[in-house]
Parts: sequence; structure tokens; C-alpha cells
Amino acid sequence: MPAADNTLRMLRYLAGRPAPVAASAIARDLALPRSTVYHLLTTMAEHGFVLHLADDRRWGLGTSAFELAGGYTRQQPLARLGRPIVAALSDRLGESAHLAVMSGGDVLYIVEERAPRRPALITDVGVRLPAHLTASGRAMLAALPREQVRALYPSASAFPDRTGLGPRTPRELRELLRSVRERGYASEDSEVADGLRSVGAVVRDHAGWPVAAVAVTWADPGLDEHMLADAVHETASVLESRLRR
Repeated sequence: MPAADNTLRMLRYLAGRPAPVAASAIARDLALPRSTVYHLLTTMAEHGFVLHLADDRRWGLGTSAFELAGGYTRQQPLARLGRPIVAALSDRLGESAHLAVMSGGDVLYIVEERAPRRPALITDVGVRLPAHLTASGRAMLAALPREQVRALYPSASAFPDRTGLGPRTPRELRELLRSVRERGYASEDSEVADGLRSVGAVVRDHAGWPVAAVAVTWADPGLDEHMLADAVHETASVLESRLRR
């Protein structure tokens, strides 16, 4: 099955690149005919596995490839490895903690640890929320290539709203994600549910790809966000190290 073999080789090649690449580079590096490369890229683009950046004449991974990767991590390693780590974080802080993965333009919660005597949360295992509104989603979006974010949020119509807060345009989202990268963690304040705040930190795989995010949610306005963010970042680092073993 040469077509299947070449398709998988091309996907693996694109996954290993730090940025989208030209079709000619794919053909050269994989020793494939250009006609074959263009044909397979076009087919994969129709199914969302690759993204064509026409202005740059380059190709990168699409949202379907990202969701496929998330499907694997959801099935076993992340939830299994993350559950005791996230539970320890919740016990340490006395607040509810979560582990989420990206699924298209949403985050999907795969681990949820509820702290006793804390407000009821919208998040739970299996719940999806718009990624651009959540701390965990913002942590992962900030670690994605900018072209991937552009594909997920091409226009203002891609920004569902919950409480009237949060980014509403691609430009606003770009500015928000820039601040996430500068601080090293993501946050949200009443953008998912009134009166609740969250901080989140990205979890990367061995290739540096954002496969998940750890987050904590709280209501007490007297809690120190930076202290919570440090604890969340530390937990994300622990999970990263275990994933890479």
C-alpha cells in the first residue's frame, strides 16, 4: 500500500517540523515525486489532517491530526498517569484541579479532582468547553504553532461566549496568548462561570507538542494567583517527566 505508507511518512515528517514547510521540501526530504506529494497533501487537507497556508505556500498539521493525537492520550497514558498527580495537587492546595486535552476548538476534561466544601463546577470528566475561554485551553493554545491557532480561530464566528467575557476576535486571542507565553501560565476570571477563577499550565510530550494542561479552579478572591500558578506549573512538569519515561 504505497499511498498509505507515503501518507504516514508525510504526517510523521510534518509532526517533526518546528513550523509548516513547503511541499517541495517534503518531496525532497522524503524522496517522493512532487505529484505524489501534492496529491496526498490535497487529500489530507480535505479531511483536516493538514493545513495549507496559501500565502506562505507551506503545509502544516491540521486539527484532525491534533485530535487524533489527543484520542491516543485520552485512552490510556495521560488519564492513568495524571490522576494521582492531579489528586495530589488538589489535596495540597485544597482546591479543585483538572487535567484536560484539546479536541478541535474545545478542551475535553479527562481527570477531575473536586476539593471538599468548594463551589460546584461546570467541569467534569467528559465535559467540553471552548478552549479560548478556559485556562487549560489557553495554556495549550499558547504552545501551538500560530498557524494551528489561526486554523482553529479564523474569524470572529469561531468564538462562542459564556459570560460575556473573553476574546471575541483572532487579534484579541493573539494578544491574550502572547501574555500567556510571557507569564508562563494561563488564567481566566469569570469567563467560564461567574465568580470562579482558574490558572493552567501546559503539559508537553517528548517532541514539545502540547498534549494536555493542568489547571486549578477557585472562588476565594484572597488566594494568591501566582502561588497557585507555581503549584500548577510544578504539577505539569511532573506529569511531563513521567510521560517521557
